[in-house]
Amino acid sequence: MSLFSKIPHDFYKLFTSKYTEYYIVFLAAVYEAMEQSYSVLGLTEKECREVMNEKIASEAILWDDENYDEDGEFLTRSNMASVCLKHFEDWGWLKRDFDETLNSYVVTFPEYSQMYVELFVRLMDEGDSQERESVLAIYSHLYTYSVDAEKNNEILKSALNASKRLVRMLVNMQDGMREYFDELSRQKDFKGIQDVLVKEINNSDSRKYAILTTTDSFYRYKEAVKELIVKNLDENELRRRQKERELTSLEPGTPAFVRCSRVIELCDEAADIMFRIERQSDVIERRYNKLIEQKTVFAGRAAARIRYIMQEGADGDDRTSVFISLLNRSGRKEEIIGSLSDRILMSRTHRIMTQESLSDRKTAQKEEFVPRAVERREQSGAEDMESFVLKPLYTHKEIERFRSRNEKDGVFRVTEDTVQSIEDLEKLFFVWQEATETAEGSGEITLGEEKVSDMGFRYSALEIRGRRRKDNPAKDEPENT
Repeated sequence: MSLFSKIPHDFYKLFTSKYTEYYIVFLAAVYEAMEQSYSVLGLTEKECREVMNEKIASEAILWDDENYDEDGEFLTRSNMASVCLKHFEDWGWLKRDFDETLNSYVVTFPEYSQMYVELFVRLMDEGDSQERESVLAIYSHLYTYSVDAEKNNEILKSALNASKRLVRMLVNMQDGMREYFDELSRQKDFKGIQDVLVKEINNSDSRKYAILTTTDSFYRYKEAVKELIVKNLDENELRRRQKERELTSLEPGTPAFVRCSRVIELCDEAADIMFRIERQSDVIERRYNKLIEQKTVFAGRAAARIRYIMQEGADGDDRTSVFISLLNRSGRKEEIIGSLSDRILMSRTHRIMTQESLSDRKTAQKEEFVPRAVERREQSGAEDMESFVLKPLYTHKEIERFRSRNEKDGVFRVTEDTVQSIEDLEKLFFVWQEATETAEGSGEITLGEEKVSDMGFRYSALEIRGRRRKDNPAKDEPENT
């Protein structure tokens, strides 16, 4: 029967509980206490509760308004150990047996539960990962292989695994640093920036980074690792050549021939592993240098963000404070405020409080009520039609030049080349308006078919005959509208 089939149905309730974090801490504490115990049977239930109570006293447990667990049990500091132990036994995380010698129940970890708890212990033990994921660990494996008389390739495989773990650790540290970049860019005040910096300094990746740059002495051991790889490769090549020479003098099929052939195969395998370790070392160095660059850029971004907040204001969402900050630093403050007041029709300078802001003191005398007659508004006569008349945009001379340019033998004719711009179209309208105002007979103005210019303007073909109106010379002055 596989371990997966032995897992009880309620085993995974631990991961859906709101107290999952505390459950994991309790399981890890009981597991460590069981390893240190001299009993071969396990811990008694009383000893398990004592271990949990020690963790409850040291852990800062946040209690909700309603401290009820999933089964409706009311949790307090006094009964939490007993309730949790009962859940562990019911869900299958702990196995409960009665010991007649001790006259009490003892608990142990089933095999499937032990695998999970060991993982919890490793996840919470940061020192273990720091020791394994370091250049010093790679150096230790390579040095052990160099002094090993048997030249066991399993040592080299351990060195390769350590280098792969170190690469993964550096990749995770780079990803975490990018997340801190995004979080830093979203902060809009000093408190937010301070929280991000404190979290970045105190997280586990930063502690591992400190180990790489200080106690681990990355660059010193990096060179030592490369020297050991070259040394082991040279020794491995000499050993391989020696065995090849011995192989030629041995009879095929004999035990000595088989052993010699096996040593040659192991030399080839060792060379391949060491070449892979060397490639991983190059990747580690590039990742490490990139991480140092990211750390420097992150510090620069934080300093730049602080300077920006000092200049632009703490609240980036309040655009008014940013605008006021820009006005205070501008040399054209009065001009900008004046232009703004003209656009939004400000009647007076804005003040936080004026005399009219406070209510007037009430007096004992009240004003008498005086009725007033409704005032009738005088109705205006004819509407002012001049407001609907199109005001001329051009001087009289400009319109005359346009008419003369399109006039021949005293007849003004409109062709496809008459209108080349929107200004020509407007001038044509003014010519037609003047002609209709001074026309005395139906024969002076003739409308033809519709024409379309190259620019897409549509207008009617027009012919105007007769004398022009003599306007006042004062109209030759340009009018501004």
